[in-house]
Amino acid sequence: MSPITHLLISWNIANLPRHSSQRDRALVTLAGIVPDLDGVGLVAEGFTRNAEEPLLWWTHYHHVAAHNLTAALAVTALAALLANGRRPTALLAGIAFHLHLVCDVIGSRGADGYPWPIAYFWPFSNSILWTWSGQWSLNAWPNFAITAVALTTTLLLGWRRGYSPLELMSSQLDQRFVAALRQRFPRASDPVAADGRRRHSVS
Repeated sequence: MSPITHLLISWNIANLPRHSSQRDRALVTLAGIVPDLDGVGLVAEGFTRNAEEPLLWWTHYHHVAAHNLTAALAVTALAALLANGRRPTALLAGIAFHLHLVCDVIGSRGADGYPWPIAYFWPFSNSILWTWSGQWSLNAWPNFAITAVALTTTLLLGWRRGYSPLELMSSQLDQRFVAALRQRFPRASDPVAADGRRRHSVS
């Protein structure tokens, strides 16, 4: 699935606790998109495609180098080390990481029909692969449907709780976004001014 879909899904997982810190939400969300770091090899492979010895980092290491148990344990341990709420954040980080792998197994078939298996026990074993014969293409409708659902729940969470994935980049930008969202869809709890307009607080 696309990195945007992974981010939205991971953000929803990060919001499973009713109360959590911005740091913990960021750690869980990042844990759900970290596996795609092994996709940056596409840049090197693109630049060297016409070389005598091209760097096949995308071909050889995508869904391998960061889509495995070792990476999952490292990400979970790092989340526990940096989190305010260590145990719940580490647990959710591990869930977000593994859900990324599951989503890739079910919905990341390439245009050439290649199923992109997951080398879960790499680097200790390359022979045990996660794959699914029913895997659908990256641009298939189920991926668009999953993205739409994840986006809808993300917007709903932002409207209700007062923060969105934009807080990963800028708290000010996030507050403006939530204020605009609540202005478009007022909450019953927002106070009403004398002119009849609702005053929207980010909380």
